[in-house]
Amino acid sequence: MAVNVFSTSSDSLSRHEALAWVNNTLQANFSKIEELCSGAAYCQFMDILFPGTLNLKKVKFNTHLEHEYINNFKLVQGAFERMQIDKVIPVEKLAKARFQDNFEFVQWFKKFFDANYDMHEYDPHTARGGEALGGSAGSVSGARRLPQKAAPAEKTAITPKPASAVATARTTTRTAAPPRQKVLAAGPVGKGPSARALASAHGADNSQTKLDEAAIQLQEMKLTVDALEKERDFYFGKLRDIEVLCQEHETDGIHFMPQIMDILYATEDGFAPPDDSKAVGDSPNDEEY
Repeated sequence: MAVNVFSTSSDSLSRHEALAWVNNTLQANFSKIEELCSGAAYCQFMDILFPGTLNLKKVKFNTHLEHEYINNFKLVQGAFERMQIDKVIPVEKLAKARFQDNFEFVQWFKKFFDANYDMHEYDPHTARGGEALGGSAGSVSGARRLPQKAAPAEKTAITPKPASAVATARTTTRTAAPPRQKVLAAGPVGKGPSARALASAHGADNSQTKLDEAAIQLQEMKLTVDALEKERDFYFGKLRDIEVLCQEHETDGIHFMPQIMDILYATEDGFAPPDDSKAVGDSPNDEEY
């Protein structure tokens, strides 16, 4: 069971301190607070604090899709529930990548992390399978590497050359140029793949790669739709049970029962409930006995 903490205005981190803490702890390369909107960092933080509470293989570490951000945060929320953490994650707000929402959440998470971390050893880069996290995908170290300055060229003493040597060098350069031009001009014509064939092959490879990526995205979207439909059916079932209960006690004189019924049957612009009478009449098998 985790130690719960609450947000306070005191001892809050600056944005630079928060980023430095995230990057150093996770060997990441986040450059902005808004990049924490993917939820991947918090997934790995939970794996550090409470190993086994979520499956890192399900985490999308390098994604730019909002529905995958939400899936990452759902993994974190599931780990919160297993560890009985009271914090409610504002998933929709965080996934929008707004600075203030993400900044407030990372400040709270830093306090939560400090209250629960037992200082055990952990290799974040290896734990996530060597994937880069945040910012540029090329480096995985938390510290930013500054470009090295080029070493100053060594100064060498310049000695005047005899006039005969200069003349010899010029003559050699002038006589060496024509053979190079002949070699370039004498290349066989028509042998090897043409530029058009190479371009066509390259275009086919790119098209196949795009098709593969589109197929993967389509499969992920289908999984997301299936999950949303299950969630919709779950809550619709609850509303239906409430409706039946209200109908059974509609005449009992409960003063707030009409308000509940009004809420259940309320509609919005562009939406209307199906006509039950038409639905029944359209079916040829509906007969009265």
